[in-house]
Amino acid sequence: MALVQTAFIWVAYVVAVVLVALIAAIFTYTYQTPRDRSALVSTITILTLTSLLATVLLLPVDIALTSSTTSTKLGAKKDWATPETVHNILLTLKIVYYTLYSLDAVLCLLVVPFTYFLYEEYDEVETEEGEQSVGKRLLGALKYTLIFVALVVILFLVGFFVPVARDREGSHMDLDYFKRLLAENHGERALTFALGLLILLGTLLYMLYTAAGFALLPIAFIMSAPSISAPQLFETTASALEQNRERQRQLEGRNSGRSDGLPAKDQRELEALVREERTLVRRERLAAEAQGEGKSFIVKAWTKICAIFRPLKLIGGILLLLIAIVIWVSMLITGIDKAKNSICKQHCGYILGNINIFQPVNWIFVQSSKVFPVDYVLMVLLALFFFSSSVVGIARIGIRFLWIRLFEIRKGHTSPQALLIATVMLTLIMLAMNYSIAMIVAPQYAIYGAQTFCSNPTRHPDDQPDCSKHPELVTPCSEVSSDLHSQNVCTPSVVSTFLNRVTFNFPVFGAIAFWAQFAFLAVFLIVSITSLFQTPKLDVSEIDEDAEADEEEGLLASTGRRFGATWQDIRGKTKNSNSSGSAGRGFRGDDHGVGDE
Repeated sequence: MALVQTAFIWVAYVVAVVLVALIAAIFTYTYQTPRDRSALVSTITILTLTSLLATVLLLPVDIALTSSTTSTKLGAKKDWATPETVHNILLTLKIVYYTLYSLDAVLCLLVVPFTYFLYEEYDEVETEEGEQSVGKRLLGALKYTLIFVALVVILFLVGFFVPVARDREGSHMDLDYFKRLLAENHGERALTFALGLLILLGTLLYMLYTAAGFALLPIAFIMSAPSISAPQLFETTASALEQNRERQRQLEGRNSGRSDGLPAKDQRELEALVREERTLVRRERLAAEAQGEGKSFIVKAWTKICAIFRPLKLIGGILLLLIAIVIWVSMLITGIDKAKNSICKQHCGYILGNINIFQPVNWIFVQSSKVFPVDYVLMVLLALFFFSSSVVGIARIGIRFLWIRLFEIRKGHTSPQALLIATVMLTLIMLAMNYSIAMIVAPQYAIYGAQTFCSNPTRHPDDQPDCSKHPELVTPCSEVSSDLHSQNVCTPSVVSTFLNRVTFNFPVFGAIAFWAQFAFLAVFLIVSITSLFQTPKLDVSEIDEDAEADEEEGLLASTGRRFGATWQDIRGKTKNSNSSGSAGRGFRGDDHGVGDE
């Protein structure tokens, strides 16, 4: 029975990993611009996102496996849960955790930067002329990646020798749980320090991007209905286009007999009208495509179905907003509870022994963990909610250095460089999110799940307590329990032990990560209030930019340029195309002619 249950838990985890890999692939191909699509960049992005999401989704597996060793009703270990069996379960979980955390660190600090520099090293002109070989690109990328290699080496050397916290006084140090948190060797200390530093960096991004996206994602669903429909946009654009061309005919007719041509004022107005006409022609074409004009029956049917089910997005947005509010309230309750009732405060990262205030999200997870895989499904949805919020936050704010916008993250318009940087940001955010879910959102669930122990006194210390006739003596497991039987029955999750070891041995990491949760709550509140009072607007300029980008891609394809051209190469050719103004107008004249037909 135990083997079947364990196998079922791991199978559920594999299914979840396959699901998030599919989601990572959809995210990558949805946001990456088609003209600059790179197989290497796409593969690394999908692999990195899958790895970090798999790390987060290991939490309910950890809880399910450790909780499966005890009987919740009796508060005792099951017959098959011998100390050796429990040790093997924990050892397997540790190996998987260390593997995933190490893979996340290697991908974030080495593989992704190497891929970024390898892509930047590509020069289409030199490659076509035979002046740049693959080996030269690899050497150039390795040269810049060595900086990150040195950073990783320094990081682990500092963690290897840095002293852990010296303040070991207090009654909590007599408890068995806190004794196990002490770093046992220098290697474990180095990994703990490195993970703590990465969590700290991720927390800075988490409290800005994820908090903003946490508020914007539900509101985006609620306000997803456009302020103007595709048919109305088509009619409005067609009317404006007709007025534009009528005004052009008036100007040309009024000055048709002049030998010296148009006056300067009329010439400027006519040029402005011609530019506006090109924009209107592109906008009219996009509006026609949005209606399914010229498309197959399946595409037209899908467009109609999306319009019919659009009210469901409104309902889904309201539901997401309610869920976000419940999570926000739960995080606030846990933060207040830890700040007030933590037994060791800032000396151990505000570890909370018992839940003193009812916390709804934690209660839901603890109750659902009694019936696997209900809690697993809820955890997958929660992780995807945080992940989607982070993506929305990065897309809305953009990749910035202070107030300077470096890269833009948009569906179908994200350059490979921006995608790789966003992947690194999401990796760091997911590490911080792992801490937040385990320590703030559902703290009791993340440590012991639904585990209980029997506190019924026994005649001899080695006897197994019996609560079959005294269910009122079955007590939830806790970090601060000094009962001898709780030490024999309660098994803390591996991830909670690892995260608490970070905050316990390096309290500064724990203090910053804890108080940053209040900054997360404040950002969410500010963004929510400001967004609710904003009316949705049709971004016509964005539509025009998309149409112009599609037109430019068609022109590039017609000249035989390769789809793998880098963004820098495209921007480098822009100056040449702008300098030949007549050629540019000639191409747009063709578009104009199509519109006239």
